[in-house]
Amino acid sequence: MRELLETVREGRVQRVLSLATGLGAAVSGAEIFLEHDRASFGNRVMWWPVWLGPLGLAAGIAGWADPRAARTVLPAVSAALVLNGLQGTWLHIRGIAAKPGGWRMARYNLELGPPLFAPLMVSGVGALGLLAAVSRRER
Repeated sequence: MRELLETVREGRVQRVLSLATGLGAAVSGAEIFLEHDRASFGNRVMWWPVWLGPLGLAAGIAGWADPRAARTVLPAVSAALVLNGLQGTWLHIRGIAAKPGGWRMARYNLELGPPLFAPLMVSGVGALGLLAAVSRRER
């Protein structure tokens, strides 16, 4: 346990963060698929985070296995995840506004409309990957 804490304190967590990014992207991509499928994929853009899930998983595993991939592939895919999450947040804000009553009925539309904070989960997973890219590698 002491060795693990020392490794974290020294910032040598690249492999762990890479793997966490990959797993987070896979889980969030699966969840997004189920939610967007429930909405019948009414907008083509709804497929983007679904496609980014497996890409994030592959980039996370590659970053875990290879330090070069952790500095090249992982940050590129992670940046795409961050941007897609921000885009999704904007689209969900617009979706809530388009519901009957819009933001005047915010409490009702936040509960029954598109989940406002869910896309930020994707951005958080991407931020984890960007953090992994700048972290030092474990020995």
